[in-house]
Amino acid sequence: MSHERMRLFAFDFNGPAHLSAGLWRHPDDRGARYTDVRYWTEYAKLLEEGRFDGLFLADNVGYHDVYEGSADAALRDAAQIPVNDPALVVPAMASATTHLGFGITASTSYEHPYALARRFTTLDHLTSGRIGWNLVTSYAESAARNMGTGRQVPHDERYDMAAEYLEVCYKLWERSWEEGAVRRDRAGGVYADPSRIHAIEHRGTYFTVPGFFLCEPSPQRTPALFQAGGSSKGRALAAASAEAVFANATSMSALKRQVDDLRSQAEAAGRDPQSVRVLQMLTVVCAPTDEQAHQRYEEYRRLVSYAGAMARYSGWTGLDMARFDPDVPLRNVKTEAGQTMVDIFSKADPDRDWTPRDIAEYIGVGGTGPTLVGSPATVAVQLEEWMRRTGVSGFNIGHALKHRDIADFIELVVPELQRRELVWDDYDGSTLREKLYGPGVTRLRDDHPGAGHRERRPQGVGA
Repeated sequence: MSHERMRLFAFDFNGPAHLSAGLWRHPDDRGARYTDVRYWTEYAKLLEEGRFDGLFLADNVGYHDVYEGSADAALRDAAQIPVNDPALVVPAMASATTHLGFGITASTSYEHPYALARRFTTLDHLTSGRIGWNLVTSYAESAARNMGTGRQVPHDERYDMAAEYLEVCYKLWERSWEEGAVRRDRAGGVYADPSRIHAIEHRGTYFTVPGFFLCEPSPQRTPALFQAGGSSKGRALAAASAEAVFANATSMSALKRQVDDLRSQAEAAGRDPQSVRVLQMLTVVCAPTDEQAHQRYEEYRRLVSYAGAMARYSGWTGLDMARFDPDVPLRNVKTEAGQTMVDIFSKADPDRDWTPRDIAEYIGVGGTGPTLVGSPATVAVQLEEWMRRTGVSGFNIGHALKHRDIADFIELVVPELQRRELVWDDYDGSTLREKLYGPGVTRLRDDHPGAGHRERRPQGVGA
């Protein structure tokens, strides 16, 4: 390909409904099958046939209980609840595919880094190096009550904790077991050489981890690192650590500013700015003709649930949207939970005064990212324009209807993108990191901060 390849991830959720509000009611929606492992293996095979780079699974460890002061509206509309553990469907999907990558969202807020590091190493082994970690800091008060201390950690401190959390993980993944530590020497009776396995001796502000890692190194050692923080602290963490960043800007100009800012911060942190891959979230509603696609989009819009959309938005922002008249413009407000989500509309289109109803209609189909509607050629032209004008590396593609919209995208749009030489005809390289950087780049790049932990070798545990 003469230009950069467009990377494609499907954006999904291990529950009946994700970002779209009310659309689970559509007869073609397959969200109710989320508890069936065959749903996930069939979906993974479909994505691999469509030459997607990966499936990206979001997660919530809290629930949306801000709107009207309860979770009732969220429960009625399956607004990101119920939700099962995303990591547990991955081994089944990996066994049904050979190339498809898997990005799993996991929070640094309520799980010890030693346990998380072990889970991702296990998944990296079982997928032969096709796993990625989307690092998030949980924002929901409900999560703090049910899984934490009962108190939500302030926003900026959550990111300080996350930075140290990553440091612990790097030491476990990159430093604890040397290359060649696993000998499997039957004759000599040595499976692992104690002199090549090291205690990490981590003593920090938030974590103390003195010992060595439980797991032998996996194909990528460190999973491919994704991040989606939109705040200034979130962007700083992403610039320092993320290999791929998920953006959900509402316009090309806003996205270009975000991409440029991320890459300049990455350069300031000593990284190659182009090593930060950016994937824009958007939803595609396509049909053989533009007219049919717009008819379908209108059909979707008629199903949007205002209460379901507001349950989500209230949860994301920490603002009870029931306190606002649906048709009175929502002025900029400050919130501890999700300032990014409040700002996204006021900043996206400064000339427009967004009302709660405007926001509900916008996010009701596909969440906060844009929705592209049209024929295969129309959609392909728009996707190419988004890449050319913003510098993103590809897209995280959501859906209005579970399975249906991605299946249509694969049937209709992918062949058009392949014809334009924007999407590959076949996979190249086996690990998820190679899908981001090209064949041969299985481990963290040398300019990544995690790679610095490879060098310093303390005494072996057997010494």
